[in-house]
Amino acid sequence: MTSRQNGVVSLATMSLLVFFFVGKLYAAPSPKHAPQAAGPSGYRVLKTIRIGGEGGWDYTTTDSAARRIYVSHGTHVVVFDADTQEKVGDIPDTQGVHGIAVAPDFARGFVSNGRTNNVTMFDLKSLKTLGLIPVGTNPDAIIFDPASKRVFAMNGRSGDISAINPADGKVVGTVAVGGKLEFAAADGKGTIFVNVEDKSELVHVDAEKLIVLHRWPLAPCTEPSGLAMDTATRRLFVACDNKMMAVVNADTGRVVTTLPSGEGTDASAFDPETKLAFSSNGEGTLTVVHEDSPDKFSVVENVPTKKSARTMTLDLKTHNLFLPAADFDPPAPGERRGKMKPDSFVLLVVTR
Repeated sequence: MTSRQNGVVSLATMSLLVFFFVGKLYAAPSPKHAPQAAGPSGYRVLKTIRIGGEGGWDYTTTDSAARRIYVSHGTHVVVFDADTQEKVGDIPDTQGVHGIAVAPDFARGFVSNGRTNNVTMFDLKSLKTLGLIPVGTNPDAIIFDPASKRVFAMNGRSGDISAINPADGKVVGTVAVGGKLEFAAADGKGTIFVNVEDKSELVHVDAEKLIVLHRWPLAPCTEPSGLAMDTATRRLFVACDNKMMAVVNADTGRVVTTLPSGEGTDASAFDPETKLAFSSNGEGTLTVVHEDSPDKFSVVENVPTKKSARTMTLDLKTHNLFLPAADFDPPAPGERRGKMKPDSFVLLVVTR
């Protein structure tokens, strides 16, 4: 006998339909927990690592060879395994930490401590602190230059650069630049570049002679922060406050082109294997740019991340990106942003 006779559904069939519908409803995954679909670049947020604790953050650094990720976190640096993404250690007492640099030739790492105007030198293997190095006021970005074998701390408030010998942790010289210094990049040939945020300029420095070689205006880019480099094509990628990425010729200082990015951008990265440049934007996006040729670039997409994820680090081995972020309360009247919510600090793993 059929279940429908004269337009009436049998009670048994109705029960089966209700059971089937309810079962499907509970079996279906919640949309907010569904994996993020990959866009044209192939990148998406794979997972979120909870770090928690108090304090803000700034730079993150990946030691791709040693498979470690260093994440600044207020008064300390949290260290993760780049493959398992598990926490493997912590570097304590880095007050107002900004950046982390690794000098693998010397088996040492360096942390810029903005609040105490010094740099922590630590052992790359044990993560134990080896000493504190006095530098300028409010050291911000910090990098290791493999050509000169020196570590450079960009002192944001005193507007100068401290050159450190990683062998003994001593300052070997200071470069007077002027202005609020931000991210820096080394070209591997003995010179470094640094963004001067309040002057909207790029400064070129001789890493051996410790002198300023060039000062280049970055217009139409304003308030530059993030800086990365393709050392093969001699192109620099500058993250600008006015929602753009500026591509600069490292030999002439000419702005080759500008590309739209997102609001609240802070960090840049470049992957020499995939020819992709990245800009992490505090609005909650990751701008992906492809280097079509040394003078031609195209925006591939803006990958959704998380609001406040403004800095990042790139693992050159896996091509994964790691972006710290947190949740914030709504800003009070007159405030730029609200208070960071306790225990909300996380690390996003963005992969393709």
